[in-house]
Amino acid sequence: MTAVSTHQVARRVLDLALARPTTLGRGRLICIDGPGGAGKTTLATAVSELEADTRVVHMDDLYDGWTGLAHVDGQLATLLEPLAAGRTGHYRRYDWHARAYAETVEVEPTPLLVVEGVGSGDRATAHLAGVLVWVWVPAELRLARGLARDGAEMTVQWAAWMASEDQHHHGQRTADRTDVVVDGTGVCAPRFTA
Repeated sequence: MTAVSTHQVARRVLDLALARPTTLGRGRLICIDGPGGAGKTTLATAVSELEADTRVVHMDDLYDGWTGLAHVDGQLATLLEPLAAGRTGHYRRYDWHARAYAETVEVEPTPLLVVEGVGSGDRATAHLAGVLVWVWVPAELRLARGLARDGAEMTVQWAAWMASEDQHHHGQRTADRTDVVVDGTGVCAPRFTA
């Protein structure tokens, strides 16, 4: 996504979220889902730069390693359900270098929470998402971006991850439930389904 198109998409996503009712106590929730390497973090950063009172949570901190996508719903529940009741939510941060969970991270109620990453639009907590964004790119590009970030030695892990995220998204029907579809290559304009 180019800087200009990212800013434009972020502005429209934020405007959509602000026009909708609160779902996290007095706060709002934007979930930015899609396959790895699609541009979710870039969009989340752009949204947070437009709205001062924004907290971003990265799903990479919630998975328990390369096979953790299947168990992330529990982490999302302890984060989002208390916030919906106006209380502090929390999750256990995964340390990828130590290959173990580290500290518990508390997230206090905030006017806007952006949760970005594969699985952020999980069906179990979907009722709390004010806006669900789907960012996509072709498989070859997402693998190339992932390996550029993590190193070619992670090819096996990335191949397995891509298969698990495809299975997760298909089973969850995430792309079918979204409010906004974003082409992470920046070639096509975003499609607002809501």
